[in-house]
Amino acid sequence: MNTLVELRDRFRTALASLDADAGRFAELVLPSQDARFGDYQANCAMPLGKQLGQSPREIAQQLAHALDLADMCEPPEIAGPGFINLRLKNDWLVQQLQSIAQLQAIAGDQAQLGIAPVGDPKTYVLDYSAPNVAKPMHVGHIRSTVIGDALCRVLRFLGHKVISDNHIGDWGTQFGMIIYGYKHFVSEQALAAEPVAEMSRLYRLVNQLVEYHDTVNNKIPELEQQIVGHAVQLEQMDDATIPEDPQEQKKVDKRLRQAETQLADVRKTLDGLRKKVLVVDEDPQLAKLATEHANIGAAVLAETAALHTGDPTNRALWERFLPPCLAEIEATYDRLGVSFDHTLGESFYVDRLAAVVAELKETGLARESDGAMCVFLDGHDTPLIVQKKDGAFLYATTDLATVEYRLRSWSPDAILYVVDHRQSMYFEQLFATVGLWGCCVTERGNVELRHVSFGTVLGEDGRPYKTRSGSSVGLTGLLDEAVERAYQIVSENDDARPEPLLGDSDRREVAERVGIGAIKYADLAHNRTSDYVFSYDKMLAMTGNTAAYMQYSYARVRSIFSRGDVEAESLRDGRATLVLDHPSERALALAILQLSETLARVVDDYRPNHLTTYLFDLASKYSEFFEHCPVLKAESDQLRTSRLLLCDLTARTIARGLNLLGIEVVERM
Repeated sequence: MNTLVELRDRFRTALASLDADAGRFAELVLPSQDARFGDYQANCAMPLGKQLGQSPREIAQQLAHALDLADMCEPPEIAGPGFINLRLKNDWLVQQLQSIAQLQAIAGDQAQLGIAPVGDPKTYVLDYSAPNVAKPMHVGHIRSTVIGDALCRVLRFLGHKVISDNHIGDWGTQFGMIIYGYKHFVSEQALAAEPVAEMSRLYRLVNQLVEYHDTVNNKIPELEQQIVGHAVQLEQMDDATIPEDPQEQKKVDKRLRQAETQLADVRKTLDGLRKKVLVVDEDPQLAKLATEHANIGAAVLAETAALHTGDPTNRALWERFLPPCLAEIEATYDRLGVSFDHTLGESFYVDRLAAVVAELKETGLARESDGAMCVFLDGHDTPLIVQKKDGAFLYATTDLATVEYRLRSWSPDAILYVVDHRQSMYFEQLFATVGLWGCCVTERGNVELRHVSFGTVLGEDGRPYKTRSGSSVGLTGLLDEAVERAYQIVSENDDARPEPLLGDSDRREVAERVGIGAIKYADLAHNRTSDYVFSYDKMLAMTGNTAAYMQYSYARVRSIFSRGDVEAESLRDGRATLVLDHPSERALALAILQLSETLARVVDDYRPNHLTTYLFDLASKYSEFFEHCPVLKAESDQLRTSRLLLCDLTARTIARGLNLLGIEVVERM
């Protein structure tokens, strides 16, 4: 049962008895932030009192009288100007927890810890991860992948239908680069031995040469021109007459400082670009290649266009390159425990793009501008380009075709795009275009299109996490490092025991779960819209809000059953009677019951960090319980059985919560 939903429903009825429009204030019933003020607190009386022109405390008294809570709560207490404090009855808590235990005995994992499926299940399409397949996955993919996977798991657990679709980049310019690289720089021996590594090398080399020429021919001259303009502007400002009015003088000084800062920023950017150019110029081999391939940028676009128009050579190369790329990505997903219902990449929609542009033109949404087909949107300075002057289609064209396909094929209520925050403006334009196009209107109403944005993974220097050479950190290497560090920690902890419990293979298995779990949990524990600093030491810490601590908490609970030679299943037949006399017992019982409302908060704004916060709180409550309430050495057999049942419920709740985050538990650690 979702206790919070039940309380709000009952408040809604009581509020309606005072005013027909007051039901909305039931959302102001929330978990208490301080146990001294009860388990839940209602702040409905303040806004309702203002609405009705009455004292909030009088409203609170009327509400308390109208509430039907006798079966689940102690008599409501009114505090301060009109807060209503609620404390659940111990008998009610016991009843709920024993019901969960019995359901588990009958239905096993299908019981879902007593959390009933939602009454109005929806169909969600989740678009996440979406790597470019011609390049190895890197640290930037971790957030989209683990956030999307966690949301899939939570939504499915609550009874929604979820269709996960990995919209991979398998048709873009990166393949034009690899095809060009293959034709000019390939090592057939390396390609045969390690195809993905060789394709990555070709991509990096071609991309470096393309950027070199673009920087030399376009970026540097443009910045040099900007510097001249800024310098002239500063000179004019310096020569200008200083106003006598102090306020105006301050404004002039401020504009002067801003102009100086702008000039310094442009010069800094120019210095950075010149250093990149020097890397090529000072390397004899790269300099020679740059000279020999002066038109590489245009040549790459030509190779890409040839692929897209069906050139047999380029198509054959694409078909040769794609399978090993997909296999390597799939291996990474297997290691992460992530899977998808569909992997429909950009290439899947190639035959649909011309029709999308034609329909946008027919409906008057797209019109020509400088030879390109564009959708102009109110509130946006730049249009959404759906076809370039040379006839090529863009990401926006593919995404529009994708939306249309998903709506027609799966009839979803919502499509969620788990993509980093830098794409926010693009998704605003995409969703606005879809809305004007009208294809997202169904018999059930408008389909929710939602950009589930997230922040950046940062290094210790506060900048996007990179290798020392400045390139993106490969995801495989990231996982390997985390697992190896976890192995050292697991081995040291096990060796510190009088008699080690784990053999090397067991240590390796535990390390894999702990290391990968650490990376996932660290990402999910942050508010998804925030940036966070990547730190192996913090991720793998055995204390604090980390996966390692949660996995250790689970293993510690399970060890009680091992030491006591107790089968947890034997406690779930309904004969064990819970006792919640100690405050720590009661606090733990309440925390176990709050999983349901936590998952509802996760779905409300698609934020998995609510679940990590809950799990850490649950583990902390268990630590307090463990400290104050002996289990195997309890004062009586009844109390021992009661506390063992609490331990069992705690372990199952931790395991389920971690599973919903895509993290495996370990029995020994």
